[in-house]
Amino acid sequence: MNHDRPVMILDGATGTELGRRGVDISLPLWSTRALIAAPDVLADVHRDYLDAGADAITANTFRTHRRALAREPQAHGALDAAELTRTAVKIAREIRDTHKPGALVFGSVAPLEDCYRPDLAPGADDCAREHAELIATLVTAGVDRVLIETMNNLTETRAAVAAARRLAPDRWMVSFCTDTAAPPGTLLSGEPVEAMLDELRDASAVGVNCVAAPDVARQVAFLRKLLPDAVAIIAYANIGNADEHGNWVPTDAVAPDRYADYAASWVEAGASIVGGCCGTTPATIAAIAGRLREVQ
Repeated sequence: MNHDRPVMILDGATGTELGRRGVDISLPLWSTRALIAAPDVLADVHRDYLDAGADAITANTFRTHRRALAREPQAHGALDAAELTRTAVKIAREIRDTHKPGALVFGSVAPLEDCYRPDLAPGADDCAREHAELIATLVTAGVDRVLIETMNNLTETRAAVAAARRLAPDRWMVSFCTDTAAPPGTLLSGEPVEAMLDELRDASAVGVNCVAAPDVARQVAFLRKLLPDAVAIIAYANIGNADEHGNWVPTDAVAPDRYADYAASWVEAGASIVGGCCGTTPATIAAIAGRLREVQ
């Protein structure tokens, strides 16, 4: 196994785990509804991932940008994006501070539209403005890293990365959602990651997420060869599938021990930050932690 740098264990899914615990995660709010209706359950999810062995947890900000919240009918005015973002970070930081002070808190920055529909991505100006707004709030709320994740096209990625480079220099990372039927490094839009290589050279980490676990190792190997050694590679796969309405349907297709086998292969291929995406659970992260302890 590759031991060039210590391996950091990221947490697993937040949205699907909240759903598994009975929280309403229907669209458009997805996991954000827990900030309003079930903050204690969200805190328990963070705590359970830390107990499972996670070195970093991700604040529940995947859908706290203004665009997503505007789609939720409200009886008394619009939901406040900045307030919900700050609440998500506060919950994660409080659990970290009281439960595992050495852990990090990442702030999630997701695509503004559907993660699997790059054709729906807004134009460059809208992406720049909206991502900068969210990232600025994450930084002032106190995240340790800005995690731009599940990026599926170059226009939106460039906008989010530009904002992160300006607002969170030296503490941002980006993870792509790739087309597993195409050559490694191909985004769902059909565009190649290499096209923005120069913009990625000062990232803390670059990687792949929300793709099937068996396909991640070749994506990691490609990125490891593409990027400078100073840039860590991050990898976290999904378990399950999106239904016809865009909601996530978890499955037991990959048991925790089998997922841990995949995670070990990602480390072997060059990843040094590994965790879980949609469908994974604290048991998944515990299995990864156990597997990595065996080989390190």
